[in-house]
Amino acid sequence: MLFIMGDLNIKLKTPQTGEYDQPTGLLYSHHSFINNEFVKGVDGKTFEVINPTTEDVICSVHEASEKDVDIAVSAARKAFEGSWKTTTPNERGRLLVKLADLWEKNMDLLASVEALDNGKAFTMAKGDISAGANCLRYYGGWADKIQGKVVDTNAETFNYIKKEPIGVCGQIIPWNFPLLMWSWKIGPAIAAGNTVVLKTAEQTPLGGLVAAALVKEAGFPPGVINIISGFGKVAGAAISSHMDIDKVAFTGSTLVGRTIMKAAAGSNLKKVTLELGGKSPNIVFEDADIDNAISWVNFGIYFNHGQCCCAGSRIIVQDTIYDKFIQRFKERAAQNNVGDPFAKETFQGPQVSQLQFDRIMGYIEEGKKAGATVETGGKRKGDKGYFIEPTIFSNVTEDMRIVQEEIFGPVCTVSKFSTQEEAIKIGNNTNYGLAAAVHTKNLNTAIQVSNALKAGTVWVNQYNMLSHQLPFGGFKESGVGRELGDAALDNYIQVKTVSIRLGDALFG
Repeated sequence: MLFIMGDLNIKLKTPQTGEYDQPTGLLYSHHSFINNEFVKGVDGKTFEVINPTTEDVICSVHEASEKDVDIAVSAARKAFEGSWKTTTPNERGRLLVKLADLWEKNMDLLASVEALDNGKAFTMAKGDISAGANCLRYYGGWADKIQGKVVDTNAETFNYIKKEPIGVCGQIIPWNFPLLMWSWKIGPAIAAGNTVVLKTAEQTPLGGLVAAALVKEAGFPPGVINIISGFGKVAGAAISSHMDIDKVAFTGSTLVGRTIMKAAAGSNLKKVTLELGGKSPNIVFEDADIDNAISWVNFGIYFNHGQCCCAGSRIIVQDTIYDKFIQRFKERAAQNNVGDPFAKETFQGPQVSQLQFDRIMGYIEEGKKAGATVETGGKRKGDKGYFIEPTIFSNVTEDMRIVQEEIFGPVCTVSKFSTQEEAIKIGNNTNYGLAAAVHTKNLNTAIQVSNALKAGTVWVNQYNMLSHQLPFGGFKESGVGRELGDAALDNYIQVKTVSIRLGDALFG
């Protein structure tokens, strides 16, 4: 992986794609994608994008300020009130499907960029791009199926309920699944007839800019989809408090989610949806297929380097199989290949940044000091890049920070339970409620425990199996609203009631 900077442009190179032009803000002296063009930032400030595998600078990207947000919002408003408002649902769907086709056509490029600035394994990144294309195509299919209804209340009135787009939507996506979250946000918003101003995460802006070029190629009118690069405290805050943004959607930490909700309430009471953190229980009963359960538990926590909001980080095992499970799980975790994202055998790449690396290592040290046992891992891997060994803690108590707080890395805790009631109690002993899992061969146990767990998604004998057809979101402090499925469309629609008096009857 290398980057080449000339007098007039920047070219990036990956093992899979060779050289490609990266719209970074230096390539054409611009950064934001507004009105279907890459335009210069008002202040001209830039920030570096770091390769987490090598800790080297990939390139620099222009930083969006409040002024740039204003320009993007103005473009989105003009597009919404102009031709986009009257664009047919069929045409909106066609454009989304075309964009999905372009994602698939450029899959290696998009996946390479994702692996380059995020650090995830290239093979995993390809899975993200495929899922993102499927998501865009799914919402392309929904565009002409958003329907109102007629309600018969009495003989004197004709009443209908109409579903309309909200307007200009601000969207703020995270660094752990940059392009997948791009599709999750943009798909339903565009299908419902809105325009978008989307901010990429400052750690991973490159993929969003490449995808922006495909927006223009797909034929979207200017101003419908606008992509900016910038920091949460500046550009994200400007989106959250902007008086001409009608709705804001955010995926990220619960702490930042609270800030966004306050900003939305303090400005124009814009609608808010939040997909936030998690501390998800992964419950293994004694009758589970042990090999199958360990395979899914391993995937549940170490997928995407543990940087997953729904990661199964609290593993809760029935006491009768606890010792056997610990030993087998240690053996399985040791098989995970940690290394260069572009190596074919790699399962786990580096953490996304120095800040995230330090945070995770801090939690590991905290767990050791609190008296938990490190069964495996717990150390940095290598001396270059933000790599951390897959880590398992045992002998934990419910009051430990490593049990209660979201670590967002390849670190899990394993605790015991005796009865089904105890498993449910431990599973629900968290402020979060994003996801959970149950491993058992007993159908009654599976359904009873699934129904009792306070989580937006419960997997049985599997983990991390998301689908664009199934709603995803959290209970409690894990968020507000739902992504994916037809439920996501509700986030981008407002309902209007029209009641028409029939005849000439006067009131009274």
